[in-house]
Amino acid sequence: MTATLKVTHKAIGAEVRRGTYDIVVDGHLAGSVEMNDTIEIPIEPGRHTLQVRGGRNSSRTRTFDAAESQTVAFRCTGKSFLPIFLASFLVPSLALQLRREADDRSL
Repeated sequence: MTATLKVTHKAIGAEVRRGTYDIVVDGHLAGSVEMNDTIEIPIEPGRHTLQVRGGRNSSRTRTFDAAESQTVAFRCTGKSFLPIFLASFLVPSLALQLRREADDRSL
């Protein structure tokens, strides 16, 4: 059996960094997601790392565990508070936000 990683690219309100984001799972490109879209990626149960990238911008790497038949959901966005937005020009890993969604559920 496998688990599922669900990544949604959505922002509430205006978002400056609206492009397509690459989804990197365990250091390997696993797909991409466009604005207002969702991608579901089959993964093996166990511990994984996740990062989203858009050009030179990226999120910080997140570690998560996935159980067999579980759907693990994240939401990514380029929207951030002004101080973080400005700092992201010097630290590109602050540019994109990756948040785990609370609605994990079994398939």
